[in-house]
Amino acid sequence: MTATTATPLSASPGRGLRKVKNNLATVLVTLAFGVALIPLVWLLWTVISKGWHAITRNGWFTQDVGTRTYRDPGGGALHAIIGTLEQVALCSLISVPIAVMVGIYLVEYGRGPLAKATTFMVDILSGVPSIVAALFIYAVFITTFHGERGGWLVSLALVLLMIPVIVRTTEEMLKLVPNELREASYALGVPKWKTIWRVVVPTALTGIITGIVLGIARVAGETAPLLILVGYTDNLNDNLFGNGFQGSLPGMINAQVANLGNNRSFTGQPIHNYAVDRMWGAALTLIIIVMALNLIARILGRYTRFEY
Repeated sequence: MTATTATPLSASPGRGLRKVKNNLATVLVTLAFGVALIPLVWLLWTVISKGWHAITRNGWFTQDVGTRTYRDPGGGALHAIIGTLEQVALCSLISVPIAVMVGIYLVEYGRGPLAKATTFMVDILSGVPSIVAALFIYAVFITTFHGERGGWLVSLALVLLMIPVIVRTTEEMLKLVPNELREASYALGVPKWKTIWRVVVPTALTGIITGIVLGIARVAGETAPLLILVGYTDNLNDNLFGNGFQGSLPGMINAQVANLGNNRSFTGQPIHNYAVDRMWGAALTLIIIVMALNLIARILGRYTRFEY
């Protein structure tokens, strides 16, 4: 009988090579993460350093720009903040229920031609530019039905951009729910609709909420629907369903950009261009709102996590 000597795992051929490959992959992934982090940190630092003075000034959150020009100091972003919040809120109120239900349908019930057509339409909406969505709403409600421009039309255009983001995220989160949970619920005699409502959705709720926030962040900074469907004003207009221009943070940024080259008075003397401060302040305010929504979503996800 021939004795067989076991080779220690640490001394097995190829283990050293695998370790080298693993370390190399770790270094490359870490390096790629660091490279991707550089522009993000640079962007945040630039916006914060240039916009912090504006948002900490008295009246930024309580006043609008009004009749102030680029030569006049002061002015705030109240009109723009209210306009953006109203438009995004109405968009979310319409988009979230529809998108979540579509995602549930595609994962839990979607079979046959209707599911394929729905998936195809969601794929199309995912690639639609914001200006095309705005032109579609303009053609339907203004050109065809002879309506007036208004903030609510902006919300309808943003709905077309927000729905596919939430649908895709909801789909992926529901697919991560183990089938064993569904089967266990069915074995206890629980109907399918109640299993989805009481077991599947709560399990995936954290990811769904994250998808909703991503959808809000996707539409909050859009400019094309604002320019086409409502326009921009430096005065407060909190009537989302009324006629007339309405302020918004992306619109405020765009309006201030038009004055960036004006650095001299009518007499040719150099002056301070206050439009630059307002532009960076509006950009920082928009980032703060999106970050606040992300923080709220994470808190909600933590305290609504389903234990099983």
